[in-house]
Amino acid sequence: MTLSRERRFRENLMPAWLSDAVFYEVYPQSFCDTNADGIGDIEGITSKLDYVRGLGCNAIWINPCFVSPFNDGGYDIADYRTVAPRYGTNEDLYRLFARAHAAGIRVLLDLVPGHTSDQHPWFRQSALPTPNEFTNRYIWTDSVWNCPRDLRCVSGRFARNANYIVNFFSTQPALNYGFARATEPWQLPPTHPDCLATCAALMDIMRFWLDQGCDGFRVDMADYLVKNDDDRAATSVIWHEVRSTLDAHYPDAALVSEWSDPERSLGCGFHADFILDHEDNWSHGLFRRTDPATGVPTAFFCKRDGGDVSFLLDMYQRQYRASREHGYMSFITGNHDTPRMRRTLDESELKLAYAFLFTMPGVPFLYYGDEIGMRYVEDLVSKEGGYERTGSRTPMQWHSGPNLGFSEAPADRLYLPVDASPGAPTVEAQARDQGSLLNTVRDILRLRHANVDLQADAAFDVVHAEKGASPFIYRRGRLLLAVNPLARAAAAPVDMTGTVLMALGDPPRCSAGETTMAPQSFVIVRA
Repeated sequence: MTLSRERRFRENLMPAWLSDAVFYEVYPQSFCDTNADGIGDIEGITSKLDYVRGLGCNAIWINPCFVSPFNDGGYDIADYRTVAPRYGTNEDLYRLFARAHAAGIRVLLDLVPGHTSDQHPWFRQSALPTPNEFTNRYIWTDSVWNCPRDLRCVSGRFARNANYIVNFFSTQPALNYGFARATEPWQLPPTHPDCLATCAALMDIMRFWLDQGCDGFRVDMADYLVKNDDDRAATSVIWHEVRSTLDAHYPDAALVSEWSDPERSLGCGFHADFILDHEDNWSHGLFRRTDPATGVPTAFFCKRDGGDVSFLLDMYQRQYRASREHGYMSFITGNHDTPRMRRTLDESELKLAYAFLFTMPGVPFLYYGDEIGMRYVEDLVSKEGGYERTGSRTPMQWHSGPNLGFSEAPADRLYLPVDASPGAPTVEAQARDQGSLLNTVRDILRLRHANVDLQADAAFDVVHAEKGASPFIYRRGRLLLAVNPLARAAAAPVDMTGTVLMALGDPPRCSAGETTMAPQSFVIVRA
């Protein structure tokens, strides 16, 4: 029988701190460099904790910061238990945990369970021609001549007479959690002892960091552990076991999945699930959709006509209803794999998009630099496997000094070049402007923390959403919220008379049971 939401919280089966959490994603190599080597570091993150807290974020997610050859930005891990020297030491990370906790900030690390680097000691042992403890830690075919078409494989690199399966790049061999449907003798079932040993090794890594003060994990590719697992049932069994261990021994730790299917991910043990920017989903339609023929932005939050929020009535509400019994959907402003929202929306449009995003149910994530509208930097040469993602990973822009405050290293030594375009936004400049995007984000998050009706658990209902039209009006608990992203006024047959808690743009006009929203405006009203 499904436990009620209230009972789950009361029995501590859900970390209570998530209900008011707002996460800040830090891409460590691009955030803040304190030793002038051109690469951000752990000490840089620690030095900015006051900034993060002042922004209104009370939790941080750090992308992989472990030993790696960095063929995929750190998502090719060679040692799960050691901080990469370019970022500092384990002691630096432990100190970050302690100082963050003292500031009321939780810290999630990035867990990469699906693959490692080909330089990981496990893989080096697995590649040997003689059987050993790690022979089946990764997925290998039974012959170097066997190259299955439905799996990515690499041939001829080692003395072992086999090919290894990779998840992405050739340097990312897939860890072996088994095959839900085995079609070849070398494909082990998920219950095979060697596959269970992989699961046990994963849990040992999690215990190590939780014992050091980590508050949980964002899990990379959470849905892609067991192969040939079309309905993800076998993969779900693994996460159920992980969740049971956390509930028993680390009940305050959070698990956030990169799955983008809350109807499935939350039911198998995750506390929250990212909604990624996929071209067929509502998130893309809200923030990043463009006309495929012209490239002109057509997302809902674009001020030009053409935006349509009515799809929320279908896909979003279905996912929302399914998620409420188990956990949270997570809106994200962007992440290290996604073009920055500034690529399709200007600053005025971003203010409305963020006002909406940070007042919706669930646990939101803010990608570093999005709070100042950092641009997606076009035409950069790929760095560490970034390819087209590289433009979203440029250094944080703190002030107008050299390298925009990211580093004191010479410009040619920076991890990536800073945005050289005129008017590149900085924290320093926007902090001085009360009407800036940065201060708008601070105001919204301050209001969210002060009102339980704007936090993760308060009820959500669509009050007015008309296909191809604005405004969009929704209810959070006792509050009414409305947004009109268009560059013209828009009316709805809804009375929003009440106390205005926040307004962007001109306030609405209410009369005879109708509300007219000013062009590009947002409002929160307590009726």
